[in-house]
Amino acid sequence: VRGGRSRSGKMVAQRPLRVVRCGGSQLSGARAVFSADAKYLLCASGDYVKVYSTATEECVHILQGHTNLVTGIQLNPQNHMQLYSCSLDGTVKLWDFTDGILIKTFVVGYKLFAFYTLAGSEDSVFIIIPKKNEESLDSFQLVSVKLPKTPDQAVEAKELSLILDDIGQSPKCTAFGREGEYVASVRGLHLLVYFFKKKKVNRFPLSATSRKGANNYFTCVACHPKEDCIASGHKDGKIRLWRNFNHKREYTFSTLHWHHDVVMDLAFSVEGTSLLSGGVESVLVQWRDGSDCKKEFLPRLGSAIEHISASPDGTLYCTSHTENKITLIHSNLRVSAVIQGLVKGSDIKTGLVIDPRTKALVLNGKPGHLQFYCLQTDRQLYNLDIVQQEYIHQIGLNQVDLVKAAFSARGSWLATVEQREEKETELELQMKLWNYDEQTQSFTLNTRINMPHEDHVTALCFRDTDELEDGTPTLVTAGKDGQFKVWVLVDDSDSEKQSMGWNCDFVGSYHNYPATNCCFSEDGSLLAVSFEETVTVWNSDTWDLICTFCHPPGKIQNLCFGRLSCSKYLLGTTDNGFLCCWNLLSCALEWSAQLNVMVLQPDPLSENIAAVSQLLEGSDLFVFKPNEPRPFCIQRNVCRERVQWAVFIPRDVPESVGSEKHQWLSRSQLYFLTETQDLLTFSTKSTEERLTPSSKQLAVEESLPMTPFYLLLGKHRHQQQSKENADLGTAVVQSHLAQVSPAIKELLHTPAHVLPSASFLCSIFINSMLISKENKSAGEVVEVEMDSEKAEDESDEDLDLTEMEQDMNPTEFLDEITQTKLSKSQEKQLRKIRRMDYSWVAVL
Repeated sequence: VRGGRSRSGKMVAQRPLRVVRCGGSQLSGARAVFSADAKYLLCASGDYVKVYSTATEECVHILQGHTNLVTGIQLNPQNHMQLYSCSLDGTVKLWDFTDGILIKTFVVGYKLFAFYTLAGSEDSVFIIIPKKNEESLDSFQLVSVKLPKTPDQAVEAKELSLILDDIGQSPKCTAFGREGEYVASVRGLHLLVYFFKKKKVNRFPLSATSRKGANNYFTCVACHPKEDCIASGHKDGKIRLWRNFNHKREYTFSTLHWHHDVVMDLAFSVEGTSLLSGGVESVLVQWRDGSDCKKEFLPRLGSAIEHISASPDGTLYCTSHTENKITLIHSNLRVSAVIQGLVKGSDIKTGLVIDPRTKALVLNGKPGHLQFYCLQTDRQLYNLDIVQQEYIHQIGLNQVDLVKAAFSARGSWLATVEQREEKETELELQMKLWNYDEQTQSFTLNTRINMPHEDHVTALCFRDTDELEDGTPTLVTAGKDGQFKVWVLVDDSDSEKQSMGWNCDFVGSYHNYPATNCCFSEDGSLLAVSFEETVTVWNSDTWDLICTFCHPPGKIQNLCFGRLSCSKYLLGTTDNGFLCCWNLLSCALEWSAQLNVMVLQPDPLSENIAAVSQLLEGSDLFVFKPNEPRPFCIQRNVCRERVQWAVFIPRDVPESVGSEKHQWLSRSQLYFLTETQDLLTFSTKSTEERLTPSSKQLAVEESLPMTPFYLLLGKHRHQQQSKENADLGTAVVQSHLAQVSPAIKELLHTPAHVLPSASFLCSIFINSMLISKENKSAGEVVEVEMDSEKAEDESDEDLDLTEMEQDMNPTEFLDEITQTKLSKSQEKQLRKIRRMDYSWVAVL
């Protein structure tokens, strides 16, 4: 890491810029797990494990440590306050999830796709790994791993024993039976049951189809906790209950059937009295006593059920859904709470839009809806139903899609475009204008426009200055029909009814070329519209064509104006790999660069522009100002996938960034979305700052224990010292500790039995205690007498002073003494007085 100098001459270490996952990860990637008392719900979310409160739905801890997708989590059978997690990074981690502390890491070395624990196996766990460590073979193994009992924080776990070979990858396809006596696994048309004591495998095959045309392929399996019973789900919606399977030929099974499509997951209740099933119907089915006659339903859960879990105390159920939602359900089939993350759709057609009012990220959500997503809490705020039609879950059915969305400058207006395309010649378009109602705190439909263009709408944008200057709100749409249209808000009121509506005010075109992009300049005076390879610039007052740009050749993909001091520039990207910057004053090309730019996004609060370039492998980020063609920040390989969308989100409070190179992150933060819909951002926070989350730092400050160690390093001592220093008019050396570092707070707050090793905390703790040289400026540093007597009794002084606090205020006492200069002999005498034992006063 290189260092640089700040304006004050201080050496500043330039922190590296890292790409971090900021949220939006799939909550339904693995089965969620309840704590033993059902107060917490733990679920895998991307590289993290999130700990939610079942009472408040809030995320209380985020367990960070894995470097790849978390694929399985299980409570430690020997300690229910601890959690195991496995990941594709080849490690198994043990956590204290109530405090959010990593206890130990076991390095296995294989990609781990599932994780199981048994109460009878103290030192062994079970994992699913790819055969020969190659996923392409599509063959996996169930193996047991012996976890070494060593005090080291990171240990290797290389002792593997094969249990089952050639099994399925999914954790839902393998389950352990009663008290760990056997394990069942399904794949294709085969059910395998391995008995641990007998060390034998029974295989039960099914025919692909029956006389009635059933699809018998297995999809999931679950084992009864008390009896020898195995439940299996199938592609045709049937559930089979297998019994007497310890005999190859005398086995029996009964069939339950309600689901019309794939059974996606099965789970038994804790006592085994009920079987829960779920699928694409969005209905949780509870089968009582394994009977087809005794079943109950919880319908309308929103989307297909991927996973089902039951709490150890039997009070709660949990369903994970394909729309990235977790539903908590009471055992009487009543919904208790909903934890909604970022909805993952098939395609984000609206792009990433920012709601000016809430600073929420707005994009496609459920079919026909816009979702408002809070980046700070990684939670969905609410859904706005745009299409207002019932969505039919049927493959191949063409339904209405929400394709465009844009907000006005203050968020008073929202424009949306929806389309339905039955055939190439049959296109249905509808544009809606929504007005924000202050009373209801929601958007209400104001104007509906059928077929705003004769062909697909390619872009739309508001003129941002209208609301700021109390002008007439103006919206521009561009279409493949070769036209761009200007829509304005007009007063349609008559004598009987007063109303405001949107009408078309102007229609523009350029040689009947399809219009592909449109955007306004910062002051709203100019409108830029691209027509295939040509960029046109229009006067927004008279709608006269001012100039055109068409160099170098190539269809325009992205278009944006510069801002602030760079407002005279217009930038565009072409499909043949060029980034062009045109000067609007000279009407000429200022500069161009050959970059395969996929995303071009301006920062609304500065001149900075971010461009994401796609190469053969990976995406690169370039941050630059239009007046300087050389980028001041280049970040290679920000992710391996293609970046689809990016957006700058203004910060409420500017953040201090140590490096000049990263100043572009101080006022706005850049978020980007990949093809797999991972939401990523950039961070410059150090390890010390990431050690304690900001929410936890606040809790630590208010709840530190009153111990001697706390009195030495805690908040009280620092506040006392800072007050004394202010009265003395000097800055003593210890005042540097007044700003309690996260390392000290973590050390004081965390229980000793779950603290990381001393070697891990040592460097962070020592660095937090070091004093920078710049504090020792002339005239500010006072001489501190470090004789042996003072060094020996320093801690006693602090303890004695704090014991006297209840009867007298030491700062008031010091104020009177420090008004006059004391000699060294008087200071020694004062120290002796301080060390005297005044505890006898309490007897009086």
